[in-house]
Amino acid sequence: MTIQTIKTTPYGDQKPGTSGLRKRVTVFSQPNYVENFVQSIFDSLEDFAGKVLVIGGDGRFYNDVAIQKAIRIAAANGFGKVLVGQNGILSTPAASNIIRHYKALGGLVLSASHNPGGPEGDFGIKYNIGNGGPAPEKITEAVYARSKVIDSYKTVDAGDIDLAAVGTQKVGDMVVEVIDPVADYARLMETLFDFEAIRGLFASGFRMTFDAMSAVTGPYAHAILEGILGAPKGTVVNGTPSPSFNNGHPDPNLVYCKDMYDLLMTPEGPDFGAASDGDGDRNLIIGKNRFVTPSDSLALLAANAHLAPGYKGGIAGIARSMPTSAAADRVAEKLGIEMHETPTGWKFFGNLLDASRVTICGEESAGTGSNHVREKDGLWAVLLWLNIVAVRKQSVDEIVRDHWATYGRNYYTRHDYEEVDAGIANKLVDDLRAALPGLPGQILGDDLQVAYADDFTYHDPVDGSTSAKQGIRIGFTDGSRIVLRLSGTGTVGATLRLYLERYEAADGRHDLDTQLALAPLIALADQLAGVRQRTGRQEPSVIT
Repeated sequence: MTIQTIKTTPYGDQKPGTSGLRKRVTVFSQPNYVENFVQSIFDSLEDFAGKVLVIGGDGRFYNDVAIQKAIRIAAANGFGKVLVGQNGILSTPAASNIIRHYKALGGLVLSASHNPGGPEGDFGIKYNIGNGGPAPEKITEAVYARSKVIDSYKTVDAGDIDLAAVGTQKVGDMVVEVIDPVADYARLMETLFDFEAIRGLFASGFRMTFDAMSAVTGPYAHAILEGILGAPKGTVVNGTPSPSFNNGHPDPNLVYCKDMYDLLMTPEGPDFGAASDGDGDRNLIIGKNRFVTPSDSLALLAANAHLAPGYKGGIAGIARSMPTSAAADRVAEKLGIEMHETPTGWKFFGNLLDASRVTICGEESAGTGSNHVREKDGLWAVLLWLNIVAVRKQSVDEIVRDHWATYGRNYYTRHDYEEVDAGIANKLVDDLRAALPGLPGQILGDDLQVAYADDFTYHDPVDGSTSAKQGIRIGFTDGSRIVLRLSGTGTVGATLRLYLERYEAADGRHDLDTQLALAPLIALADQLAGVRQRTGRQEPSVIT
């Protein structure tokens, strides 16, 4: 094997965000851009000689090219073995499971999640550590520091491996094993859920549609839903992964899945609708005449998890990202279990899960998961919903209404302003942050008294680390909230996210239109932050 040391010059823009490094394909395809970042990751790790590395992605454009580069760099740096999904495919939760199941050192997950694909679309790389979860900030900060000064990378003089051929190959002295991307994940799901009950549900005539959005979950959904569980052929739509996601937008929300939503709102529609995103870690849940918000879904899954065999002993606790509604908090209080509020980003759940402080986690951005892996998991959420429906023998709408009658309803929405001028967005946030100390105690808008106003700081109860400036929170004495933060998942300009929440007690009105119920709070938020005036946007890019 000939190890080559290639001279390079650093790029100044390789700072990982909440989900790794995400840029346009045109950025990643610059000379040595992938090589610099992958070598910076390896330079930030210790004791990896002879160890196992997992590599896989969501099949988006440039996935296969980047995987071949990463394999050669891994061989040159002394890894003993690489496990890679067939055709380069591994959903993000499946990659987490593979890392954990085979006790790998870690893995490279090649994805830009729900962002568009294709030659003009987005690409991403993130490193997951040995617990299967995203690298913590101490590693991502070290990677960024290294990327700013890197002057060479290592690779081997070897051809591409055959990603389509399951089995072992060699790259230099390193073994590369191409594995079935679905098999281990499917076996894990069988240990968690009552597959017999779900088979019975489908056998009874229950109908669902699952939109894989021409993304990574297609093979998983075909194998599990239509194969193992016996759902009729055609249940899974858009089930073949496409490098451009069939020129679609692989984000499972009511904008990009409007046709599914409209179908579920008709008498002729199926009983259940679901979708997952580009890399398989997000989910959309729609019942007949009932869209389930991600925040409500987290609370409902936590309240009913005991109905699935993998959680029959109950759950240890719940964690949610700070912008996610407090619906799950009410479940935790009733169950007498721990409840944790963390910054946005799945990596913040890892310590809590590893310490067995929590079992189920979720984010308002359509991500839910449990301690079975260390990533959010779209298909897992769908299967748990099916398990609950099968056992309770109720419709999704009935289950949601029963939940609100017990816990009350958190009216909740998120308004996204995408591709905003970064300078304007940052100044807006800075100005609102500066105004926070004077807000507590004030009466604003429709007789709302400010209980607290801060920039959220998280103190990790496991390792003692602190993460500051994680989003502006303005809370009111009646339980309402306004949250404003800049997202770290976009690749152009800035994405400004505004979250609004109002609590309605268990004996209150639960049938109001969400945007109407929150209209006074929406107006107040715009008054406080001046989003429309300062961005020039008369309405959000996306409302969820």
